[in-house]
Order: sequence, then C-alpha cells, then structure tokens
Amino acid sequence: MNKFAVSTRSCVLLLMLACTAAFAAASREKNAGQAGPSVDGYQLVWADEFNKDGCPDPNNWTYEHGFARNKELQWYQPENAICENGWLIIEARRQIKPNPYYDPQSNNWKRKRKNAHYTSACLKTTGLGEWTFGRFEIRARIDARQGLWPAIWTLGSARQWPGCGEIDLMEYYDNSILANACWSDGNKKIRWDSSKKPITEFNDRQWALKVHIWTMQWDQKEIRLYVDQTLLNTIEIEKTLHPQLAISPFHEPHYILLNLAIGSTGGDPSKTTFPSRFEIDYVRVYQK
Repeated sequence: MNKFAVSTRSCVLLLMLACTAAFAAASREKNAGQAGPSVDGYQLVWADEFNKDGCPDPNNWTYEHGFARNKELQWYQPENAICENGWLIIEARRQIKPNPYYDPQSNNWKRKRKNAHYTSACLKTTGLGEWTFGRFEIRARIDARQGLWPAIWTLGSARQWPGCGEIDLMEYYDNSILANACWSDGNKKIRWDSSKKPITEFNDRQWALKVHIWTMQWDQKEIRLYVDQTLLNTIEIEKTLHPQLAISPFHEPHYILLNLAIGSTGGDPSKTTFPSRFEIDYVRVYQK
C-alpha cells in the first residue's frame, strides 16, 4: 500500500473518530437527566423532547402575540421559537416591529407604543395540555444577562389572573433565580409566596452557562419548587384558599408557559448584546 493511501485512510479514520466523539458529547448533553416512564411513583403523562427540527409541535404549543404584560419591551411572535438539534430555542432579538394597533391618543401602554424595539416568543400549552397536581420537570439553559427575564411558569385556566393562580418554577432577573406562587385573597389583593436566590450563592462561576433542571412537586397540600434538586420554595396550599369560595386555584388545572421577556423587571437591555437564547431541552409532566 502506498504512503498516500495510508495517509488518506488515517485522515478518514481521524475524521470519523472526531465526528463520533462530537456526536457522543452532544448526545450526553441532550440526554443528561433522561427519565424513564416513571419517577418516584409518578408516570409520564405528557412530554415534549423537541427532537424534530423546525417549528414547535402545534399539538403541544400555542403562542402569545404582540405586547403582553408588565410593560415589557418585547413583541411576542411565533417566528422567534424554533426547534434545533433536540432543543427548543426561544430567541430574543433587537428588532424594530411596527405596532399595528398604534394609537397615539390611547392611554393603554400596548397601543401607545408606535414600535417595539425587541422581539421574542412566549409558548404555552393552554387548551392543549392542562394538569392538576404532579411532577413537572424542565431542563433548560438561561441567559443570565442584564435586561433579560426568562421564565418557566404556569397559570390556572378556571378564571382571570390573579384568581387563576400563578406558579413560577423559574424566573431570572436581578442576578437571581426566583421561585414563586401568587393568588387572590378574594378582596382584590394579590398574595405572593416568593423565594429569591442570587446566582452567586450557587458557588459556581459557570452556573449561568450550564444546563439546569427545574422541578415542581405539586400535590393537594403543597407545591415544592427545586432547581437541580435544591429546594427553593414550599407553598402551603391551605393558605391560598379563597375565603368566600373555599377553593384554591392550586386545586384546579394549570397550563405551562415558556417565555423570554425583555426589560421591565428584567432591567435595562440597551447595553446587552443580542440575540439572546433561552434553550429548553425537554418539558415533562408526571402524575401518580
């Protein structure tokens, strides 16, 4: 065999080994924390692994459109969400978007803005997937920079906010991870049970660059919110009962939302480099 043939075969072999190693590394990251059909007595009842490239599965997700809440800066649109290589990517962009509902005479902040200067996406399972109690598990990587406000949360479908109840498995802003719940006390007042943990308390300078697992354990008595098996907050459902109706919004169906907001509580994004990516590996719901 001549030297050229040996050299060529060696190069091909090295290339194949490199490709195999790269694929294995990507698979390890994608499949880390991979769960079977049951976890601690819970059975998997719904999941999206985002394994098909392209638009998110319309059987699982719908979208918010336009300006949404909290006087945030982004314009929500479906085209900012895409599935790539087994991940759902929610991408926030610095992008001018004319407001089709613009009215300079309006007192409504959603109509008073002539343009949006940022775009992003908010996906939700409303009308497609709603659950009461269970184990909710989401593996994701956030962008922990100024002006960004990623969130994994749920809302009840029985009534309007805040009477419907809200559970925040994860919010990030002000260099901290939050785990919250809110509800109405029946007297037009909003009640919050909130936990805030600065990222510095994880004692890992690379924490914000890594993938993490956010988990909610929700039963008739309490809601427990975790990140990477660290308990962040416990909400006792007994204290959330509506005094007149004697019901709790946390004894009713909730749907999931995934979004990347800009500005507002997230802070000033003017010096932040875009695009920003909120990357979700999977969303899983287990029930007993």
